[in-house]
Amino acid sequence: MSVSTKLATLLGTVVLAIATMQPARAEEGVGVRQITAPSEQRGTNLDVTVWYPAQPGGESVTLGDSPLFAGASAMRDAPITAGKYPLILLSHGAGLAGNPQALSWLAAPLAKHGFIVAAPAHPGNSGPNRSARETMKLWLRPSDLSETLNALEGATAFREHLIPGDVGMLGLSMGGTTAFAIAGARLDEKLLASYCDTDRLNASLCGWIRQSGVDLHAMDLKPAGRDNRDERIRFAMAIDPAPADVFAFESFADISIPMEIVNLGRPENIPATAQASGIARAIPHADYRLIEDASHFSMFGECKPDAAKILASEQIDEPLCADGDGRSRAEIHRQLIDMTTAAFDRALKGSP
Repeated sequence: MSVSTKLATLLGTVVLAIATMQPARAEEGVGVRQITAPSEQRGTNLDVTVWYPAQPGGESVTLGDSPLFAGASAMRDAPITAGKYPLILLSHGAGLAGNPQALSWLAAPLAKHGFIVAAPAHPGNSGPNRSARETMKLWLRPSDLSETLNALEGATAFREHLIPGDVGMLGLSMGGTTAFAIAGARLDEKLLASYCDTDRLNASLCGWIRQSGVDLHAMDLKPAGRDNRDERIRFAMAIDPAPADVFAFESFADISIPMEIVNLGRPENIPATAQASGIARAIPHADYRLIEDASHFSMFGECKPDAAKILASEQIDEPLCADGDGRSRAEIHRQLIDMTTAAFDRALKGSP
């Protein structure tokens, strides 16, 4: 059994653990609620997780908990705290982090700070219905966020608590490419079709695509180059975006909103498919930052004490619990939370 297949098998266990929402001591002031967003593009309803500033009440739950990773707590269906808040649309990655709850370590602190955070589950990216074909339909991800925004604006529980026009977007890994697309960059059909011709760009993802019998050249990629811009979004942030090298490069100059782009790792260690320093220079109003003692896996939850043993027993050699040098994942998460909070404060709240 290949590493990709083993990870997919383990993934099923992870998703089951997430879905059960094991009770725990809840994060004070953070509520969480599930809503649905009708999607014409997908032909189905999207499952959306919403974190928000909350009053006492509701049921204590943990989101993102799994055999490998620690989750983050919140109060399910707690009453929302009176007031109006900026909205952050959150886009997750694929694979083990391919669901909204896997990013609870980041979403919950943002909600506690005073944001409403809404994350759709991008179909096919994780769980028992994981699909390589659906995962690679990257042009559908921005519409998932737009449909989520439509649903929030019409949801009785949230519409009176949103500040009109104060909408930002945050994406991690494949969610980072979604941030580029919804801000105005356009995918390149030819680059997407040839992405997995070799394993040079992304051995793990492309290995799974081949094992799934998917030929990117045979897929209908004509919609890939469409404009997915949503004018309601004022600011976007991308953390270690991948694949970042499937866009028409000249289209990055068409992004008119401010962006903040973060890469994880030393420049010489960042995979080419996630390297975004050149992209940041091509975007008219973009800031670029590095966290050199982190890695792409730093976006996962904190590893549990037995995680290394579980990975070894499954003969999985992906360094899922490895970061950079020196600091713990908890410390790197703290920096990412502070960096993200400050960026959205400046963009949506006008804070210095």
